Amino acid sequence: MTVPSRHAEPAIVAVSLGDRAYEIVIGRDVLRSLGERIAELRPGARTAIVTDRNVAKYWLEKAEASLAAAGIASSRIIVEEGEISKTYAGLEQVSEALIAAKIERNDLVVALGGGVVGDLAGFAAAILRRGVDFVQVPTSLLALVDSSVGGKTGINSPQGKNLLGAFHQPVLVIADTAVLDTLSPRHFRAGYAEVAKYGVLGDKSFFSWLEKNHGEVFAGGAAREHAIATSCRAKAAIVSRDERETGERALLNLGHTFGHALEAATGFSDRLFHGEGVAIGMVLAAEFSAELGMIADADAARIKRHLAEVGLPTHLQDIAGFAQEGLADADALMALMAQDKKVKRGKLNLILLRGIGQATIVEDVDPASIRAFLQQKLAQ
Repeated sequence: MTVPSRHAEPAIVAVSLGDRAYEIVIGRDVLRSLGERIAELRPGARTAIVTDRNVAKYWLEKAEASLAAAGIASSRIIVEEGEISKTYAGLEQVSEALIAAKIERNDLVVALGGGVVGDLAGFAAAILRRGVDFVQVPTSLLALVDSSVGGKTGINSPQGKNLLGAFHQPVLVIADTAVLDTLSPRHFRAGYAEVAKYGVLGDKSFFSWLEKNHGEVFAGGAAREHAIATSCRAKAAIVSRDERETGERALLNLGHTFGHALEAATGFSDRLFHGEGVAIGMVLAAEFSAELGMIADADAARIKRHLAEVGLPTHLQDIAGFAQEGLADADALMALMAQDKKVKRGKLNLILLRGIGQATIVEDVDPASIRAFLQQKLAQ
């Protein structure tokens, strides 16, 4: 796989969903086109920008300037940074602010931020006046390649991650790669876990390319934009075929059943970012697949080696405060996994691997085998 030469024109990835189709616009400085694209898409619409305090420092005025240049009125709603806002209280804050801003059904909500802001603002848009359209402007690598695409919105419950939400597709995604310049190395690494996931679950050649070129992806430039566009195309293709996750789309949850349980166990805190939980979860899924004889031990080791090479956690013991809050308790982790959205009639389904690039849905996995596997990993 080779990287295409850099072009001034942004890459456009189509999400084909009939009359709800939309485009992902990928490129450096494409945020400047936000107002122009919204004006073309929704003439006369007003907007409300939902963002968090950290993102607002860097990108809010630029987004507002683009909207103003296109003659689009906007208001701003600023929430606290992190998962603390992806709660009942955060949803109430944003929803009431949207009502106070008099956002009507023909207006637009603009989600300017990472995955938390996108999920929160999208869910508020989904329930405001029984549905208002929204635009995703992701500002983290994780959001660019994953949460901004596909229409999953929601908030966390104290009992688990993303247990409350709605499918509500955006009408446009503006994926400006310049926003990644302001990310901390840790946040970028966490987002990279989702990039690697696309190779592990369905594109062996892309995973091989990442093994050779991850340094350039981290450095920026054409390799980074190629990795983002490849990831977005992979997700867009799956979402187009299975919007509501009745089948194939569940493969995108590779690593998430384990990862979400770990996030819940750490209180949805900065002790474990979502992408870090996914990285550990992917390793656990690969190693459990190897234990079941589905994948070669060498392939599981290869996945683990690549994630560790870029600086992501790959062991349960890598989590800060590992021995706290049930992290060293297999039964507690099993209880959290039982709240996963892929549980059907009380039976746990897992996304496992038959090889690198060959994810599969395994139904009704024996809980005793998962518990024994976790106990083994906890003892290492």
